[in-house]
Amino acid sequence: MSVSPLTLDRFDRRILDVLQVEGRISNQELAERIGLSPSPCLRRVRALEEHGLITQYRAVVDARPLGFQLMALLHISMDQHTPERFDNFERHIRTIPNVVECLIITGQAADFQLKILVKDMDDYQHLLLHVINRIEGVTGAHTSFVLRRVFEHRPVPT
Repeated sequence: MSVSPLTLDRFDRRILDVLQVEGRISNQELAERIGLSPSPCLRRVRALEEHGLITQYRAVVDARPLGFQLMALLHISMDQHTPERFDNFERHIRTIPNVVECLIITGQAADFQLKILVKDMDDYQHLLLHVINRIEGVTGAHTSFVLRRVFEHRPVPT
């Protein structure tokens, strides 16, 4: 699916830059920061939302204080490369709260990459053996464990 880029001016780009880092900033402060009055600033933010550039606002939560001490990247191989098989896998994987990201990938001996948060190795083993590997069509799973996050949630370049 190809999306043609919108033409953005420096104010639109600056709005996107600021909101990606400070999503709770007030419109008044945002307007001051980018050099516009509040009304045109708010109109621009709403236009960016309506055009689908800003898709949501949310809090970024540190999973470790909640007990999720282990992050794994799991590469999943499927037995068939059909829309029905992939749809079935995606439908099941969406129901697993520990899977925080699911990507269809190329260039690996895998079809999907999952980012998983679990409490410990026992939690991971249960999730892999009793939940993920039991999804129809899964034929292989290769896991890498994250030792340290260098950075996450980097803003999209504007």
